[in-house]
Amino acid sequence: MKISGIFEKKKALWSFEVFPPKPTADMSGVRQTLKELADLSPDYVSVTCGAGGTGNRRTAEIASVIKELGIEPLAHLTCINSSAADVERSLGELTAAGVTNILALRGDRVPGAEESKDFRHASDLAAFITERGDYDLCGACYPECHPESASPEEDIENLKKKIDAGVTHLNTQLFYDNEDFYRFSERLDKAGITVPVQAGIMPLVKKSHVDKTIGLSGAKLPGKISRMIARFYDDPDSLMAAGIAYATDQIADLLSAGARGVHLYVMNNAYVARTITNNVSSILASVNR
Repeated sequence: MKISGIFEKKKALWSFEVFPPKPTADMSGVRQTLKELADLSPDYVSVTCGAGGTGNRRTAEIASVIKELGIEPLAHLTCINSSAADVERSLGELTAAGVTNILALRGDRVPGAEESKDFRHASDLAAFITERGDYDLCGACYPECHPESASPEEDIENLKKKIDAGVTHLNTQLFYDNEDFYRFSERLDKAGITVPVQAGIMPLVKKSHVDKTIGLSGAKLPGKISRMIARFYDDPDSLMAAGIAYATDQIADLLSAGARGVHLYVMNNAYVARTITNNVSSILASVNR
């Protein structure tokens, strides 16, 4: 089923993101994680291409497992280091796996890697995919503005190009201050952009999330979460509990304010997904009633 069709039936979607294991790693761990996520009845589960520009390897394989579990997969597809032939091949693999929902991304720049001569932006990839089949396209957006955009206005103009190229809904980059999301939503309204937008939430529950993810994303940290990190940085159990509590509070506020859903970056941690889902299940049910 197309995710855009799910948006037509529900006021707020609930979904998770997972990442594939390394190319040489066993699949048993991620299979178990996916089974546990499927038990939570998400509207869909997205699967990345791997961090740091490792390409589109194993994405179709993981998406196929998600499909087998009765959940709709959303496959990430990047283009920054891909030729048109590479993307054609990836589309063929995804189609063979029964995937019709694709998150069209430029991808991270990799130092020293040759960049694509066929694709400069995610909008180029979206247009390419739209011409080649009946796919449902998701796009990425940035409540705090894309780091390479000169201004919020330029960022919105680039977002319009993605939508004109065939993107039907958006997932945001992670953020920790809901006011950034609300200001971003206002900019979308003023620009006449009406496609559904899911808020991307990544719970900070481990030191590695703090050290790596924040550095890569560039997301700002409000005082409330900065104090949490400072207090519990070296206390794993407390950081886990506090991170889940912060994400739960953030999600409750977003759903109360009318967000079209939440895309939870769970870092393949089924415990985090299950705990937060249980925390907000009654709110989500009420929104969709």
